[in-house]
Amino acid sequence: MGSEPTAASVVTALVAMADPERAAQSQRYFKTGPGEYGEGDRFLGLTMSQVSQAARQHVGLPVAELEHMLDSEWHEVRTTALAIMNAEARKRRTTPERRRELFELYLRRHDRINNWDLVDLGCHAVVGGYLIDKPRDILYDLARSPVLWERRTAMVSCGYLIKEGQTDDALAIAELLLGDREDLIHKATGWMLRTVGDVDRPALTGFLDRHAATMPRTALRYAIEKFEPIEREHYLGMKTSR
Repeated sequence: MGSEPTAASVVTALVAMADPERAAQSQRYFKTGPGEYGEGDRFLGLTMSQVSQAARQHVGLPVAELEHMLDSEWHEVRTTALAIMNAEARKRRTTPERRRELFELYLRRHDRINNWDLVDLGCHAVVGGYLIDKPRDILYDLARSPVLWERRTAMVSCGYLIKEGQTDDALAIAELLLGDREDLIHKATGWMLRTVGDVDRPALTGFLDRHAATMPRTALRYAIEKFEPIEREHYLGMKTSR
């Protein structure tokens, strides 16, 4: 009978697949130089397919081992940890206790979830899914955080709620973030507003009627991406030079 998998055994398997050339490309793509997003990250050069396969093989890894993986200097090791967490959070048979553990781990180690791909992979189901039948105060706390990645978590986590027809928090948090200076927040806000439009078009148009003139152009363009040309022109025409 084999031994139970650990963070160390997962890391060994991932490191064995390292591709230095792809790693250099990833380093540039994810902007991890001095003063950039994800500063200090190192890359193994793995594809998302490789990460996903490793995650599927290690679903159920104890929280302590997942936390060890989130501590890793390797970006793909942290990605694998979040892929495992995401996979479990999406499974109907995952227990409420395990969902709570994953949610708490995500928030406790948000310092290691430090790039847009890590946030987007984990927060939708791990955070949004957990909060589907619970108070949403934590999302508003995160939306007011000085940390970019926590603000992005607040916004992108709403995707799960929106898909369940719950759009109020997404609209409220989008409104909180309209003055944000970070382009990655503008993109996330526009993305979630567009998703609101998929389930409640009047809620989106009502939001745009109130805010299109002053919201960031990137957020506006993302939000109206699925509109007919004449409607897009209407809302873009409301945009001031501000």
